[in-house]
Amino acid sequence: MKKHLLSILAGLIFVSIASAAEEPTAAAPEWKAGVASVVITPQRPMQMAGYAARKEPSEGTEQDLFAKALAIEDAQGHRLVIVTMDLIGVRGKLREAVAAQVEERYKLPPKALVMNASHTHCGPDYGRDDARDYFDWLAAALVELVGQALGKLEPASLSYCHAKCGFAMNRRTPTDAGYRNHPNPNGPVDHTVPVLQVDDAEGKLRAVVFGYACHNTTMGFRKWQGDYAGHAQQYFQQDHPEATAMFMMGCGADQNPYPRSELKYAQRHGQSLATAVEAALEVGQKTPRHQRPLHGPLRSVFETVDLAYTEAGKPDLSYPVQVVRFGNDLCMIFLGYEVVVDYSLRLKSELTKADGPAVWVAGYSNGYSGYIPSKRVLLEGGYEASSPWEPTLEERIVNQVHELFDRLASEP
Repeated sequence: MKKHLLSILAGLIFVSIASAAEEPTAAAPEWKAGVASVVITPQRPMQMAGYAARKEPSEGTEQDLFAKALAIEDAQGHRLVIVTMDLIGVRGKLREAVAAQVEERYKLPPKALVMNASHTHCGPDYGRDDARDYFDWLAAALVELVGQALGKLEPASLSYCHAKCGFAMNRRTPTDAGYRNHPNPNGPVDHTVPVLQVDDAEGKLRAVVFGYACHNTTMGFRKWQGDYAGHAQQYFQQDHPEATAMFMMGCGADQNPYPRSELKYAQRHGQSLATAVEAALEVGQKTPRHQRPLHGPLRSVFETVDLAYTEAGKPDLSYPVQVVRFGNDLCMIFLGYEVVVDYSLRLKSELTKADGPAVWVAGYSNGYSGYIPSKRVLLEGGYEASSPWEPTLEERIVNQVHELFDRLASEP
């Protein structure tokens, strides 16, 4: 009997060991990620950006302004840092100052640094001569922020998803006197809410980067505020206290939030957008079916294309275009200045393939100094077409994006 029991026990141990050996081990995360944030609310009254009619300086804070950074590293050590800011735009001298110091201190090349502004009209006009103290502080704070995010790199998994949000409306209404800045429910829009999800090695949500194509112009008072984008990040983080929410401005140059001009609307739009992010993540669904896991390698490229003016003697604009690719799963396209929605709709239509990566197009990235109309908008005229561009500007930008997209796709 004793020998029989020992034989049974040995068999059970053998089966247990064999079963354990047959069970697949969980794959180690192929990414590393780190996230950091810093308050960038001015500590003194300053002139505000976005509305020239506001001649008086700021008079308080309704909501803190933030800069946030997400650092990503693939299995081969290729890195990317995305910096989002509650500011009117990324002025060229700010991009240059930050990129130079980041490369020197952290060996991160400029092509691997993304800078995107929410275009809130309740932030500081930090490019003025009398704002030099704030500019210098801001640049130093952003460099430190990048370093903090890189210093927090830990194993992570990345995925892409998207949903829809509907408060943006085209603001170009045709009239007998030309195109007027007025809500146009029949105009083109991009209601997509793209989301980059970052989970830690245990599967806990650590960060989301989400986008929307709409001006942050619900409010125009003289208080610091992130507008709907600031509220969306705030509401999401309240519901997910262990995660950092980052807003990426899309191609919203001809899009406005409606209704507007009251604080309650900025809050409501923010809640709508935060809810759309929840929908994209399929929160509350037992079996998510629309999450796209991201795999490497991580590739990035940053170049410029010359855009010509019709004015004689006016030098070409060196326009920034940046493309980032996560294997064959996601391609993020970053365009500078205030870009109308036509660019997002066209590029996603032309570049999205059934067997290719999801395509995410952001504006207000890496440079800021006026509107970038499409050829259609330029010929129609109106507020977004006030600069004397050559009609070739759309094809030049789109061709550059295609060239960089194809270049990254062909890299081994």
